[in-house]
Amino acid sequence: MSHYIRYEDNPHSHRHDRQNLGRMFTYIWEYKGRVLFALLCLIASKLALVGVPFILKQIVDHLDVSGDVVMALPLALLLAYGALRLAGSLFNELRDAVFARVRYRAMRRISTRVFQHLHNLSLRFHLDRHTGNISRDLERGATSVSSILNYMVFNILPTIAEFILVAAILFSQYELRFAIAIFSTVIIYFVFTFMITEWRMHFRHEMNAYDSKANGRAVDALLNYETVKYFNNEKLELQRYDETLYHWEQSAVKSQTSMSLLNFGQGSIIAIGVTMIMVFAGQGVVSGQMSIGDLVLVNALMLQLFIPLGFLGIVYRQLKYALADMDLMFKLLERQGEVQDQADAKPLHVKDGEIEFKNVSFAYQPERPILQELSFSIKPGQKLAVVGPSGAGKSTLARLLFRFYDLNDGEVIIDGQNIATVTQQSLRESIGIVPQDTVLFNDTIYYNIHYARPAATRDEVIKAAELAHIHEFIQSLPDGYDTVVGERGLKLSGGEKQRVAIARVIMKNPKILVFDEATSSLDSHAEKAILKALKEVAENHTTLVIAHRLSTIIDADQILVLEAGKIVEQGTHRELLTSDGLYTHLWQLQQEEQIEQKQTTGKNI
Repeated sequence: MSHYIRYEDNPHSHRHDRQNLGRMFTYIWEYKGRVLFALLCLIASKLALVGVPFILKQIVDHLDVSGDVVMALPLALLLAYGALRLAGSLFNELRDAVFARVRYRAMRRISTRVFQHLHNLSLRFHLDRHTGNISRDLERGATSVSSILNYMVFNILPTIAEFILVAAILFSQYELRFAIAIFSTVIIYFVFTFMITEWRMHFRHEMNAYDSKANGRAVDALLNYETVKYFNNEKLELQRYDETLYHWEQSAVKSQTSMSLLNFGQGSIIAIGVTMIMVFAGQGVVSGQMSIGDLVLVNALMLQLFIPLGFLGIVYRQLKYALADMDLMFKLLERQGEVQDQADAKPLHVKDGEIEFKNVSFAYQPERPILQELSFSIKPGQKLAVVGPSGAGKSTLARLLFRFYDLNDGEVIIDGQNIATVTQQSLRESIGIVPQDTVLFNDTIYYNIHYARPAATRDEVIKAAELAHIHEFIQSLPDGYDTVVGERGLKLSGGEKQRVAIARVIMKNPKILVFDEATSSLDSHAEKAILKALKEVAENHTTLVIAHRLSTIIDADQILVLEAGKIVEQGTHRELLTSDGLYTHLWQLQQEEQIEQKQTTGKNI
């Protein structure tokens, strides 16, 4: 059974952990005062906790030696013991509270940075992406930032600080063999943990890969719910989903069993180390070199050190996973948009709205040219229509006008300004489009119309809906303008969605309009009403119409007929009909289709 894992899903040998950590810390340094105060609290809490065994030693030694002052001095020591415990807890919680703002602000800033970057990537990336996979990768990436900060501030740094304090105590107060035993145990522990974790990391990467892939397939199937039902392919989708989860299950089992091996090895190393140290301490007590209190002190120090060290093994593994997840996110941030503003790009200034395509050549793939040395112009206020068979390159013109892609050759000029030399934002502010496939946000009808101009009033939204001949339909709905349209607008018909799109472009009111088969989903009655509205809207606007139904563009000032990326005919509707070329042939075919539809409708009635 074959399966495929993306490069991004298996980045273990291509990660830049140190660089990624540096980039992450730039986000937390905004609150450097809080960071430094949290570190001071961390040190204070560790000093307090390491001081606890010393108080315990004094209590035990006092009880063992001085029977006549038991009621006075141990009470003070016990109070000091409680005070140190309380101080350790206080500084721990204070550290957590102070650092919370740092951690969650870093998560917020990184998440918004990634979201912004996704919008800045070019159309080609979004056409190739798997939404479900990316959403899962980004979810893990944002969570990884919080996890890494947690591990660093709440686990790794405290353990390192505690280890240094314990080592200093043992070096200064006890025989060298105690320090050697502890250092040997810790070194062996870390080497073992590192080797086993590195060996088993690829199981985790496979889990992530199949988890993202399964999520992507599930989201894709749900987005295409109707298509699945049309073809009765529920079993196929379930099989594809289950096949991916099967590979995920295999990797998860390997990951868990290898983790059990790691945990047992770590426990064994700690057990041997603690036993060895306690043997040394026991021998010291028997020989009279150490007191019972020293034995208790060494034992307490070992517990304080090795208990968090045991958790540190888990933290190390989780840190490796988090670094892998964060690496996916930063790799995404490193991706450059295909279309970039020039360094000296200036805002586009549209006065008249004249458009010129000058010797434009373009191909999505080098081996398949779409447009070839295309030249035409649209005068200010004119309506130019583009027609032709499927695959001729009609919709590509709209994408190039919006500069979703850069040209292979030639220029697109608006009012004398090459669009490659202006900012993309100003370019797109100046153009409005009603696309062939209208996709709406899963929000209210009001939100979807208002989206074109967020500063607009409710009256302006209603006016736009009236011009698009959709106001009465909206009013007839139980929730009116507050009706939620569903994911991708699936609760509305094709014609209703297209009229919402028309209302939206009316709201934007740009100087240049593009209608990409804007009435393709409408019936004849609705089409006539909307064509009239579009004609009113298009007055004093430069308009590019990409049309399938030739009846919708008979009033165009100029019509271009495209075939295989080239202009084969050009003229008005009347001029093209007299030329007896491709346009005439397309017109005759559509007239015959309309006659057949009317005859079929009449028979059904």
